Amino acid sequence: MSAIRRPQCVVIGAGPAGLGAALAAREAGLSDVMLMERDFELGGILPQCIHDGFGSIVFDQVLTGPQYAQRFIERVEKAGIEVKLNTMVLEMRGDRRITAVNPRDGVFELEPASIVLSMGCRERTRHQVMIPGYRPAGVICAGAAQRDINIEGLMPGRRVVILGSGDIGLIMARRFTLEGAEVEGVYEIMDHPGGLTRNVVQCLHDYDIPLHLSHTVTFIHGRKRVEAVTVARVDEALRPIKETERRVPCDALVLSVGLIPENELSKQAGVELDPLTAGPVVDERMHTSVDGIFACGNVVSVFDLVDWVTQTAETAGRGAAEYVLEAGRRKRKPPVRVTAGRNVKFVVPQLLREFDREIDLFFRVEHPERAARTRVLVDGEELYSRKAKMVRPPEMIKAGADPGGARKVEDITVEVVGDEEEA
Repeated sequence: MSAIRRPQCVVIGAGPAGLGAALAAREAGLSDVMLMERDFELGGILPQCIHDGFGSIVFDQVLTGPQYAQRFIERVEKAGIEVKLNTMVLEMRGDRRITAVNPRDGVFELEPASIVLSMGCRERTRHQVMIPGYRPAGVICAGAAQRDINIEGLMPGRRVVILGSGDIGLIMARRFTLEGAEVEGVYEIMDHPGGLTRNVVQCLHDYDIPLHLSHTVTFIHGRKRVEAVTVARVDEALRPIKETERRVPCDALVLSVGLIPENELSKQAGVELDPLTAGPVVDERMHTSVDGIFACGNVVSVFDLVDWVTQTAETAGRGAAEYVLEAGRRKRKPPVRVTAGRNVKFVVPQLLREFDREIDLFFRVEHPERAARTRVLVDGEELYSRKAKMVRPPEMIKAGADPGGARKVEDITVEVVGDEEEA
């Protein structure tokens, strides 16, 4: 094993979050930034996202995934950031010691002054949602199907049923249709779609693909290859109604049943995780509970927009740089926990320590609501208010609040109220 290296900052994961964090750390004054990626190329999930819809906030342009990634890749190369591809982090400890391996360096160790976690998220599988039936070929997650078609040039099936209406599932319904496959329908167990409204319209309505709400798959048929699935309506407790079952012939079942932040390394290091987001608890600098370890992007919480992933990454990168350059001189103040008020499921960041700048808060509602108003209250004073015709759980909300200097803050609450309640 080679000698232990001690870079100023190591960024783990080189998707949109990792690219943004590494650049922000470099631009904030760090000269020795290392970007580690287990894949053979930079960009994370973006190279397979050939549809548009990226960059409207960061670049004020509508770009495809590869275009969005390439802009950051070029900036990383120009900044002279050290990149290690085909590199797997095997272990990360609470003292910031990293053990990693790749074909070129073998097993090696690092002791960076700071770490930024940007590992993204993974898809829930059939076994995590417990779908009964056989185990044939043809059951595939939506992201894997996207890679098969867009990168590998392979068709997972010709007659497709999609379970779940997350954004990747909606986009793949359109993609399968454009490639000549028949999409029998998209089945969603909830009574509202799981993806963005624009994707429901552009991917389903525009292509006449049926969306069956309050439905799920109750059985998978086929010994060697998927032959059909049984679908059924569910009741208010999300239990299948036996009398509504029907058999749907297909040769592929595509699952879009949610994403889980990838936090195995976070657990190894003893980072505190939020049970509601499944990601680290962070403050306004994206600093986790472990000193010197920061986190950003989908490893913290699953975001709808890559632009917001980049914004959290830039915050984490700057936070990591400030931590290193201040060399521990700044002591972390006792945090104020952000309270999720009426019709708010969770808020990121969960903790706030300093109030000398505007703070971006990201959150989701618990249930859909019309004619609602989003409010951020600091010690009972309304610092942010915005009216919306409709709020939905799949669509994350961003709110900005400026507490107004270094005053002492006791309570911060984010809530969504109806206009009649506000009156």
